[in-house]
This record gives sequence, structure tokens and C-alpha cells, in this order.
Amino acid sequence: MATKEHKRVAKGLIESLESRVHSGPPIDHVEIRSAREFLRDHDFSPSSDYFSRLGQVQDRILSRNSRPAITNRKKNYGGEAGGCWIQIQSAYDHVILSTCYQGEFNLRRGRIKLSHRFNREGRIDFVETKLLRSLQPCLDGEIRKLVMVKDYQSLHRDWFAAQAFVLRVLPQELIFLYEDLFRCPRNELLAWLINIGHRLVRDILQDLQNRPAHGYPLEPPSNPSQLCLEVLRSDEVAWPILEKAAALEAAAGVLEPTLIEIRYIRKLAEPAHKR
Repeated sequence: MATKEHKRVAKGLIESLESRVHSGPPIDHVEIRSAREFLRDHDFSPSSDYFSRLGQVQDRILSRNSRPAITNRKKNYGGEAGGCWIQIQSAYDHVILSTCYQGEFNLRRGRIKLSHRFNREGRIDFVETKLLRSLQPCLDGEIRKLVMVKDYQSLHRDWFAAQAFVLRVLPQELIFLYEDLFRCPRNELLAWLINIGHRLVRDILQDLQNRPAHGYPLEPPSNPSQLCLEVLRSDEVAWPILEKAAALEAAAGVLEPTLIEIRYIRKLAEPAHKR
């Protein structure tokens, strides 16, 4: 029978493989075989969750290897769209959308970066904020996961209901988004934080669709390593994800102070540019 130490090692091994499925580097079939042999050698039950999760990793690798290879999958875009300056990072099978907010509270200035990560079906993986300039200087540079879908790396990508972890106490700097935010019921507040990303994506797609397909960018990215937003439409990873994210809207139900259920209650009509 597997010991507690064997289970700890197996857990770390499988979680590492699951993470690499989504973020790289690529997994070799020898690593899958080695992990399976470890489980067998230490008497893990074939019906255990360890074998099941390892099988899911293998299935994803086989499925991915059967698809045409996509080159240059990691891309970074920046520019103005939807009325604000945004950054979009495209990597493997997900997209991260980020924008900054700033303001003043009690005579102190602050600035945060809010990011939404969407999976390949446009569902939220997490919402996080980086305190670029916190109202408490000792927290400058800190990152906070505001909402994180439970087991999002192994969850079916087209889910319509999922549990998510949330912070018990949200950063005060979120008032830069909406000054009365903390007067809202908690379920509405958390749903709003998720839907900011979906609504911003809709605004961005609409904005880009109204620009000439090969037009000059409104303002080139200040970072030379960034691509302009106009070329997003040719990104075979990012563009389909953004179209799916634009068509979704979520609701949240509070289960515990640090746990909610997210439900996609509304699938909007396809964007006009797809009709």
C-alpha cells in the first residue's frame, strides 16, 4: 500500500505534469510511462485518482499531438482599444487580458493592474490584481488572486458551472474600478469582477472590427517586444478564445467566505462580425 510519503511524491509529480500540459515545456511520453511505473511500483490502486489524472494528462498530450502544430504560440500585444490601454498575452491554449486602473483614496494615490485569464473555450480561469502602487506602500508589487476556478487546469474547458476560490478580504484598491464597489452584495461584486473581463473583450473586438484590416495602429505599443492589437485578428490561438469569451456572462453564488460557484447564465449572440 502506498505510504503517505509516496502519495506526497505522486501528488507533486502529477500536478507538475498537469501544469506543463497548459504552460509547457512539452511532456515526453517517457515521463508519462515513468510516472505510471512509479504508481504501480508503490501499489497505488489502478482505480485511484492518481491513475485517473495521469490518464487525463496522457489523453491531452495525444490529442494535442494529433493537431497541426501552431508555431510562435507565445505572443504579447499592447495598445488602446475599448476606451483604455490594454495588454493581451496569447500562450498555448489561453489568453490573459490586462488593464490598469488608478485613483486616490484618503489623499493617497494608487494604481493596480487587473488581469483575466480565459481558457480556450472563453471561460475564466482566474482574476488577479497586481498592486503596482498600493495604498499601503509595503504591499507595492504584490499579486492577489481575487478569483481562481478550482482545478481549472484539469477542468473541462467548456464548463458552465464551477467552484472557485476567492479572497476573504478583497484589496481596498478595487475602489479605483468603482468607488461604491464594497457597498454591493458579495455575490454581485464577485460576478462583476469576472464579467469586467468578458465585457472588456466585447468592447475590444468591436473596436478592432471597426478598424481597417491592415490599418496603421492608433498608437504603437510603448514596449518594443509587443505587437500592435490590430494583428490580433490573425492570431490562431487568441482570436477564437476572445470571440468565445465575448459571448459569455457569469453569475456567482457564495458557498463559503472563500468559496463561490460560478455559473455562465448567458451565452450572448455571436458578435456581429461573425454573422
